[in-house]
Amino acid sequence: MKRFLILLTIVALQACRPSAPVIGISCGRSETGAATLSANYTDAVLRSGGIPVIFPTVSDEATARALLKSVDGVIFSGGPDLDPSYYGETVWNETVEVDTLRDASDLLLMRAALDARKPVMAICRGEQLMNVVLGGSLYQDLPTQVDTLVKHGGGAWHRIGVEKGSVLYGLFGEDSLTVNSFHHQAVKEVAPGARVTARAADGIVEAYEYGKSVIAFQFHPEGMARTDDAWLAPFEYFVRELLSD
Repeated sequence: MKRFLILLTIVALQACRPSAPVIGISCGRSETGAATLSANYTDAVLRSGGIPVIFPTVSDEATARALLKSVDGVIFSGGPDLDPSYYGETVWNETVEVDTLRDASDLLLMRAALDARKPVMAICRGEQLMNVVLGGSLYQDLPTQVDTLVKHGGGAWHRIGVEKGSVLYGLFGEDSLTVNSFHHQAVKEVAPGARVTARAADGIVEAYEYGKSVIAFQFHPEGMARTDDAWLAPFEYFVRELLSD
């Protein structure tokens, strides 16, 4: 029944494709199995001229590829930690919490997105996941693995340095920005081919780009956009680039 509903959604999307770009968004799951996603993501896409569609959890490559055909771009949202086995490590400590079903689903969707050359915006967990898929690794727990005075996680705010010539610099015209922080993991070894475009003062990667179709942020622009319209800029850029194709 679940597979039938997914296929029905795909057929409906393809039959009445709107002129505005359709943006698939990965979601989490509650303890009861319900799909969960902050409305900040869908609101940011809508306010930027896109049509958001929440992706269900998938369990096979064929379904992932079919879903990708039905959208113009994908946002990989925040969520729990990625299983360290995907980058060749064992669990560091008790702070590492994973969702194996979501890991499997997001990995299928992300690989399908890359194969289909769909534009991707990867946020927080999504940024970390993309780095691993591309061949990088992660710090599993910043407080115990990195000696830093920068407060990461818990809704803290801190400054980041932005590289000139990057998408982020082009959007704001600033080489330093204040961003939110809701993570205890982060990029460790940067994936081959990824260009780091922003770092915190302690060197932690806060943004990177991969080719012309992937932008990744460790912070949450969708959360900041809820109260500050300036932070709609990454979403407007994402939708505008799709409209121009």
